[in-house]
Amino acid sequence: MSHHTEALNDLRPPLLPPDDHELPLEWLSVDQMLTKYCGEFGFWQLKHFILTCIAWALQSIHTMVMIFADCEQGWTCEPGSGCVWDADKSVCGLDPGSWRWDDGEGWSTVAEWGLVCGEKYKVGLVQALFFAGCMIGAGIFGHLSDSKLGRKGSLTIVCSLSFVFGLLTSISPNYWTYVLLRVLTGFSTGGVGLCAFVLATEPVGPTKRGIAGMSTFYFFSIGIALLSGIAYIFRYSWRSLYIASSIPSILYIVFILPFISESPRWCLIQGKTDQAMKIMHSIAKSNGKHLPKNVYIALNEECNSSSDHDHDTVSNTIRNETIETVVVRGSVIDVIKSPLTRKRLFLVMGVDFTCSIVYYGLNLNVVNLKTNLYLAVLLNAIVEMPAYLLTAILIDRFGRKPLGIGTQWFSGVFCIIGGILGSRGIWKEVTMLCGVLGIFGMAGTFNLMFIYAMELFPTVVRNVALGCGTQMIQLGAILVPFVVVVGGGFPFMVFGACGIVGGILVLYLPETLNKPLYDTMNK
Repeated sequence: MSHHTEALNDLRPPLLPPDDHELPLEWLSVDQMLTKYCGEFGFWQLKHFILTCIAWALQSIHTMVMIFADCEQGWTCEPGSGCVWDADKSVCGLDPGSWRWDDGEGWSTVAEWGLVCGEKYKVGLVQALFFAGCMIGAGIFGHLSDSKLGRKGSLTIVCSLSFVFGLLTSISPNYWTYVLLRVLTGFSTGGVGLCAFVLATEPVGPTKRGIAGMSTFYFFSIGIALLSGIAYIFRYSWRSLYIASSIPSILYIVFILPFISESPRWCLIQGKTDQAMKIMHSIAKSNGKHLPKNVYIALNEECNSSSDHDHDTVSNTIRNETIETVVVRGSVIDVIKSPLTRKRLFLVMGVDFTCSIVYYGLNLNVVNLKTNLYLAVLLNAIVEMPAYLLTAILIDRFGRKPLGIGTQWFSGVFCIIGGILGSRGIWKEVTMLCGVLGIFGMAGTFNLMFIYAMELFPTVVRNVALGCGTQMIQLGAILVPFVVVVGGGFPFMVFGACGIVGGILVLYLPETLNKPLYDTMNK
């Protein structure tokens, strides 16, 4: 810069910012731009995060509606039939026509299609196939959200499909049509949480992204709490319940999605630089920041990292020349080849599997407690929220490993107590309390493992490892319904054993508190 220009700058009024056009070009990555100019988590990110994460509530509603729709209700003897009513026994062995359902056959799918006794396995089958659909949908829409459809486009499609399949489920003429439509609902629902999570967290700055990601779980719990209210209102018809539980999806599409922006990161990798810059300017403006006109967005490898060179020269070189960049990639094979990451991968997969069985199992098992179903589901949902908060507070104080062991053993012990007490007589409420405390501990574990698993693997294979863990979560969810349909104290004992085993597996994982994150397998 010449002495003449420096003199002119000295004469500029001190309260006036320099003209953006007088500054050299500056190429920044999304994270750099958020940190330096736009704000990592301001009003724009808060609004965008809340509106996007409401989709998590939709996912929980479509998932957990099976608790109410596939519930076995109470029954009573027909007058003069000669049958003897026993609240702790099923209708198996009674003569046809000697008993009837308390609230009529339209109350649940179990009552309408006679899914009891020898047909009871069908309840677990439809629920397991729903989670299988979730597994397939998560994989397909995860790929589509990275490629052609984008995050917002994929979220729009999965919410639309969930709405349509939910409505069609309400008019299922028979059991097998019901199964098919529940699988299709699972297929679409499996992509909702994934698309919403990525879209909600990508515009958040690097130092705030972890806590933002952990906070998405609150919306899943809120959805379950809302579902308990919806199910109570439509408690006399499972078909009406499916209609009512599907309506929030169309409301979300019409009234909320238009106010959600596409991810600037996706726009950037798709070559839509102008759209990405438009979003970044919007973020800065809403956050009360100023994004200079001389600042442009670029991929990480395109950004100038040195301030010792002429910025215009460096920028033009980056934009106009082909730069040979060594891209380090990793696969699940690389994870397995390394003794260190192989051990960690199998342990994390084991923990995710046991956590899934306990968490989804306790939620679905409320139908076996013989207590107020709506109250039990509501309590399970409410107790998850302080568990998430407590875990977030304690994770940096006590470390990942002690907290991971403690939360799982806490859950496992109360599950075992619940299995011993059973759900008969005066012990029903105590058993329900044990289930609530079990949910509390395992919800905390889920929140913890989100951060713990990310820190256990280097960047090059981090997503691969987390993907394997996610698959184990879904596998556990598929198996859970078959445990729940057995009934009695058996499910609680299985959940308790899984909680204890999960805690033992964490014993063999290293502590990651205050440890650096590695980028490559070579560290």
